Formats: sequence, C-alpha cells, structure tokens
Amino acid sequence: MISKIKKQKLISEVATHDKDTGSPEVQISILTKRIEELSKHLKKNAKDNHSRRGLLTMVADRQAHMKYLEKKSPKRAAVLLKKLGLKK
Repeated sequence: MISKIKKQKLISEVATHDKDTGSPEVQISILTKRIEELSKHLKKNAKDNHSRRGLLTMVADRQAHMKYLEKKSPKRAAVLLKKLGLKK
C-alpha cells in the first residue's frame, strides 16, 4: 500500500503538467512502486498466492502501459525507463 505522501511525490517526479494524474508516465511509476513493495512482501510470505496473482496483474498492466507509451512517444518512454531504473 502506498501512502498519499509517497504517491504525491511519485506523481510530482514524472508528471507532465500540474494536475497530471492519469498520464502513462504517472501510472507506470505508481505501478512500479506498488510492484516493488509487493515483491518485498512476497519474499517474506512465499505462500501468499493471492498477492502473487495481484502482482502478476500489476506487472501485465505496467507492461501494457509501457507498450502504449512506446508506441505513442518512444522518447518519453526512454526517459521514463531511465528515471525508474527499468530495463527494456
């Protein structure tokens, strides 16, 4: 679970304008943070299959957003990958 403060910080780092909450960059960064936190949880709780399914859903969702962003604007996608430290 991401706190409101952490979420606002993530949004401010990658937002394209002041009131941006739905751009692909913002959605990908929020999903990335949630994936990281859930991965930590699953390392401690290996048998939590319900959370594992949620993690796989989030990874697929992030992948779909990245595919869309790469199709629309490869430059923005490359910048975002670099900011978030993700590999292509």
